[in-house]
Amino acid sequence: MSLVAFLILVVGGGLLIGAFTAPGPWFDQLLKPSFNPPAWVFAPVWTVLYIMIAVAGWRTWKRSPEAPWSGLLMLWGAQLALNFLWSPIFFAAHRIDLALAVIVLLLATIVAFIVAALRSNDRISASLFVPYVLWVGFATALNYGFYRLNGAG
Repeated sequence: MSLVAFLILVVGGGLLIGAFTAPGPWFDQLLKPSFNPPAWVFAPVWTVLYIMIAVAGWRTWKRSPEAPWSGLLMLWGAQLALNFLWSPIFFAAHRIDLALAVIVLLLATIVAFIVAALRSNDRISASLFVPYVLWVGFATALNYGFYRLNGAG
């Protein structure tokens, strides 16, 4: 599988999910935490992060062609599935509580990927996930802030 395929999967998937679960009237009426960034921040940040996630996934896949679904690649796939699951739960289902549980699992999976990548001597893939873990840590605090201010939805 080529890097282009990973980019299409991750960036394309993120764009599609974002288009189908864009914040709307429900989100607009929510009480927002004081540290909620302006809406325009999310698209460029996620685009850069999705490119980095795709490169890390491609590197991971490329490093183990004889066992393409290695433990490290399974962690990569798990974080992507959790990532793609969060927006429909939060924005479409209006389940702030369930979204919080998903993002906590996502954060743990990203940390597990970084640790596993370091153990497999792939410092580049681990490094590519550092901005991601920082952003998702912030997003977890933000999700918790929405939960505290608005309840379980």
